[in-house]
Amino acid sequence: MSFFKTAARLAGVAGWLLGWRPDEFWRSTPVELEAVLRAARGEDEAEAAMDAGELERLKAMMPD
Repeated sequence: MSFFKTAARLAGVAGWLLGWRPDEFWRSTPVELEAVLRAARGEDEAEAAMDAGELERLKAMMPD
């Protein structure tokens, strides 16, 4: 799935589930969105922690 389609889908979810307006979605960071969605699902904060391997994978994908 393309970045645009994924972002549009997440913006829709944020609007529907969280009541966020588009500008609130676009000003949030991926970490903030993940934290709010995990909290909405009732997940433990410890489950949300990113391990070093995942961080390195993301850095490789987005070097800027």
